[in-house]
Amino acid sequence: MKVVRKSCAQGAEEAEGLAVIIDVFRAFSCEPLFFHFGAGRVIMEADATRAVALKHRNPEFVLVGEVNEVPIEGADLGNSPSHIIQKGASYFRDRTVIHRTTAGVTGATAAFRHAGEVVLGSFVMAKAIAAYIQEKRPDRVTLVAMGERAERPAAEDEACADYLEHLLTGKSYDPVRAFQEVVFQPTAQKFISGARDYLPREDPIFCLQRDLFNLVLTVRASDDRLEVTGRWGR
Repeated sequence: MKVVRKSCAQGAEEAEGLAVIIDVFRAFSCEPLFFHFGAGRVIMEADATRAVALKHRNPEFVLVGEVNEVPIEGADLGNSPSHIIQKGASYFRDRTVIHRTTAGVTGATAAFRHAGEVVLGSFVMAKAIAAYIQEKRPDRVTLVAMGERAERPAAEDEACADYLEHLLTGKSYDPVRAFQEVVFQPTAQKFISGARDYLPREDPIFCLQRDLFNLVLTVRASDDRLEVTGRWGR
């Protein structure tokens, strides 16, 4: 099994084999919460206009999304795990969620066009993802750290890729160094500063927790849409 590292939108376009699309802040830290809270279906829609149109046609659906971190006008929630947790199971149970984000969802959509399989990656699911990959033993694994707005590398996504590579290959991983490299960077400090209500201080606390969910999320085509499928471990 060969493990390859790539970053940002170009990395998603180039991903081959089993692609793990990593978005720690915050798309793929939000996704497992939809399943934890019992959502019946999760649709990924990379195009914000189409996501809003789908919500308008189906007002009972929950639209969770952002464009460049700002919540989509007309969405039920922005892309915040803290806000999702505050809503809880009574809000999400058995409902269809539409999820749109600038980095993670667009990256997973791009990778799906040519990768053999797409797995959604974050710290909160890392150990389950590694176990899933080790069980499948693909010839090639591409770890794509989506970065800030899919344009620039981000420390939290690179650190998650480091951790996954450690779990898959035994390469050394220093959690203290990872913490230092992540929390003092602008991608984390913009939450910690509390300057914008759609970037809650609590989000990094959740997103940087390792191995909270024994869950693997993969992407599949359903008619003309991409859906997320959850597989819970034993």
